[in-house]
Amino acid sequence: MEITQNNRLVQVDSPLGGDVLLLQSMEGSEELGRLFHYELDLTSEDRAITFDQLLGKPMGLTLELYDGGKRYFHGIVCSCRQLTGHGQFAGYRVSLRPWFWLLTRTSDCRIFQNKTVPDIIKQVFRDLGFSDFEDSLSGSYREWEYCVQYRETSFDFVSRLMEQEGIYYYFRHDKSRHVLVLADAYGAHSTAADYESVPFYPPDRQMRERDHFYDWQLAREVQPGSLALNDYDFLRPRASLEVRSSVPRTHTNADYPLYDYPGEYVQSNDGDHYARTRIEAIHSQFERVQLRGRARGIGCGHVFTLTGYDRADQNREYLVVAARYQIRQDAYESGQSDVAEQFVSELDCMDANQAFRPLPLTPMPIVRGPQTAVVVGPSGEEIWTDQYGRVKVHFHWDRHDQSNENSSCWIRVSQAWAGKNWGSVQLPRIGQEVIVSFLEGDPDRPIITGRVYNAEQTVPYGLPANATQSGVKSRSSKGGSPANFNEIRMEDKKGAEQLFIHAEKNQDIEVENDETHWVGHDRRKTIDNDETVHVKHDRTETVDNNETITIGVDRTEKVGNNETISIGVNRTEKVGSDEKITIGANRTENVGSNETITIGADRTEKVGANEKISIASNRTEDVGGNETIGISGNRNETVQGNEGIEISGNQSTQIGQNESRDVAQNRTTNIKQNDSLDVGKHFSLTAGDSISLTTGDASITMKKDGTIMISGKNITIDGSGAIKIKASKNVVVKGQKILQN
Repeated sequence: MEITQNNRLVQVDSPLGGDVLLLQSMEGSEELGRLFHYELDLTSEDRAITFDQLLGKPMGLTLELYDGGKRYFHGIVCSCRQLTGHGQFAGYRVSLRPWFWLLTRTSDCRIFQNKTVPDIIKQVFRDLGFSDFEDSLSGSYREWEYCVQYRETSFDFVSRLMEQEGIYYYFRHDKSRHVLVLADAYGAHSTAADYESVPFYPPDRQMRERDHFYDWQLAREVQPGSLALNDYDFLRPRASLEVRSSVPRTHTNADYPLYDYPGEYVQSNDGDHYARTRIEAIHSQFERVQLRGRARGIGCGHVFTLTGYDRADQNREYLVVAARYQIRQDAYESGQSDVAEQFVSELDCMDANQAFRPLPLTPMPIVRGPQTAVVVGPSGEEIWTDQYGRVKVHFHWDRHDQSNENSSCWIRVSQAWAGKNWGSVQLPRIGQEVIVSFLEGDPDRPIITGRVYNAEQTVPYGLPANATQSGVKSRSSKGGSPANFNEIRMEDKKGAEQLFIHAEKNQDIEVENDETHWVGHDRRKTIDNDETVHVKHDRTETVDNNETITIGVDRTEKVGNNETISIGVNRTEKVGSDEKITIGANRTENVGSNETITIGADRTEKVGANEKISIASNRTEDVGGNETIGISGNRNETVQGNEGIEISGNQSTQIGQNESRDVAQNRTTNIKQNDSLDVGKHFSLTAGDSISLTTGDASITMKKDGTIMISGKNITIDGSGAIKIKASKNVVVKGQKILQN
């Protein structure tokens, strides 16, 4: 005779079909914000059921209620065990858990950005293929800029987020499925059909057919009176973010405070929510009422009103926060001792007017040490940052991102120095590997603390050959090649020490006060184009030995006021082509010894006003070709000693007006050939003592006493007109013969 579960208190709906597995007993537990667990002891005539027929598959129980209704328990078979059995029956023990439990069997490392916690929860569920959930949330939740699932199961990740935000869940069971209900307030709960109120009957009364409770216990426990949280926002470093929430109680020692940091918020209103949520979670444990009885239709998450208890203040509406069940059924085989069918439930309840929140029991994953990551950004960019110098990275563990500007949140970068508009700045660039630490080990709070090289991003100096070199070498951006960089390099090799500075384009140095350079040996400076030096005050340049200045083309030197050049010994100035010197006012040139000026071609000297040349000793002026001197006004030339002028060719002197010469002593003019004097008008020749004109044997001498002597071989006086001879005394004419006409 085949066994059947018809007319039994509880019937099993398994993947194997009807009457294959029959329930003998069940022990189960449910709790708000926690997974339910039903452990079933089953019996079957089939001793060869394979576990693959059950594991991971849905299974349900149907519980008959007193009024003819039905209540369902539904779950996923998460474990199976075959027992020894009895007689012709095999025994099986099966554990049922919700589909949410399957999230304990999967883990990930994943980043969520700009989402609320409810949105994150639902995305996790959907990404894993689950849709049996219902959003009954009434609160509003902040958008998380950055939220990381890190080396934790998806169950732990979702659970800790719900605990932090004050969200919890319970399950609504149907015949073929169970639905996870997200809740955060009284409005997410309802009464079970026909169980709006449940009476209390003392255990000494005769057993009633209707559902009731027969045992009542009230418990209270001292809890902290308030909770304060604090945090820090680098965008508002001086802002006080401390928040506080309290739940007043009237008993003694009810006001002890809790304080925690960090509160994981940057807005005070979010902090208020977290503080209130945590103190409400703590005070959800303050008072509990435990009811035991046979209320078959009530489970975790239901609300109901207790009636009939002898303390009137306890006859109120309750929320079931936890439930435990025991179900027993009669044996299916003759010869086994019968056990009366029974259902016993034990409910932990709290006042329905008080908010329930889950305790934060799920630990936050801790990043045990620094990690490395790669800086990322949009395609085509080389540097990607914001106004605070933050960058984005791709973590090696993140298998979901696209290694672009959406890979992470903006991450702050530690610098060697950071002050108010002063400090050091070296922004990590796209492709560089950086060291990432986490504040308090929190994966949601990364901070970049260093940079490292790798096989692709190699050091700028070949190692180990250049192990003595250190420095900083950058890369021009955008589009810079290895040939485009700025660099400060130090070479510490003994005997070859060097400090090398390279500017890819401009180098600007600003010194607010003094600058001192000391060069122990030679100094070389090469400028491929122009150089401009602007000294706003004095400049002193001292060369202890020789100085050579070579100018390939032109040189212009402008002195706004006086210029003094002092040369201790010799000076040689060589001008390959033209030289032009313009002096706006006076010029004094003092040569302590000799000065030699050699001009290969022409020289033009123009003096706008007076020129005075004073030569203490001799002056020799040698003109290889012609010399032309044009003087618009007067010219005075004073020679204290002798003056010699030697002209190899011709000399021409042209004077626009008068010429005056004053010779203090003797004057000698030696003309080797002809001399011609042409006077346009009068010619006057005056001598203090005498005037002598001599050519060969002929001479004319005039003395200051009036004596005139004409001496020569033949003397001819030929007048084209009259010749008059007049004397105040005698006229003496002597000759060998005197002829007249």
